[in-house]
Amino acid sequence: MARRYDCTDVVDRKHGLREAASAVRRGDLVVLPTDTVYGIGADAFSTTAVGDLLEAKGRGRGVPSPVLVGSPNTLHGLVTDFSEQAWELVDAFWPGALTIVARHQPSLTWDLGETRGTVAVRMPLHPVALELLKDFGPMAVSSANLTGHPAPQNCDAAQEMLGDSVAVYLDGGPTPDIVPSSIIDVTRPVPRLLRAGAVSEEELRKVVPDLEISH
Repeated sequence: MARRYDCTDVVDRKHGLREAASAVRRGDLVVLPTDTVYGIGADAFSTTAVGDLLEAKGRGRGVPSPVLVGSPNTLHGLVTDFSEQAWELVDAFWPGALTIVARHQPSLTWDLGETRGTVAVRMPLHPVALELLKDFGPMAVSSANLTGHPAPQNCDAAQEMLGDSVAVYLDGGPTPDIVPSSIIDVTRPVPRLLRAGAVSEEELRKVVPDLEISH
């Protein structure tokens, strides 16, 4: 039976965050608010948990799960060949709605799906998400919807779709924006914008003037 916590209430939020961290450590799934839409999260380093996440969404391994982090410093243990421009993007837009695709450390024993040696990583600008990530560590987090359905902006919509496949729901009220994060690929010599989203091309060019656009 899924448990739900009202994170607008100080006491309930404290209990909810503790229960959510415990659930992720057990290998269970949780739903959490972010600065874009609600996400469904799991331990990024548990192959079983990530598989359960993809199964709950009805998604195949061909669309791997992104990873959310609670601090830019976490990147040092996750990615390699991270350029000076990539760090400048982190400095400019994290926490926030910019997802960065980078090469992950070859020593990492995770399985996020068919990533071809890369990871899509982001630090969200949402206090509930950040508190959970700082407590637990990196989490595989994808939008909390069934594949083919709209990404949810509130906890009710997420719970209606995912039900008891999730152990803990953290209800932070409506999310501030439905516009998804922008996605930029820094695995190449010149960063490339893969998806235009909440961070505009114009804003990105202030940091990366020669930004390439994927067509």
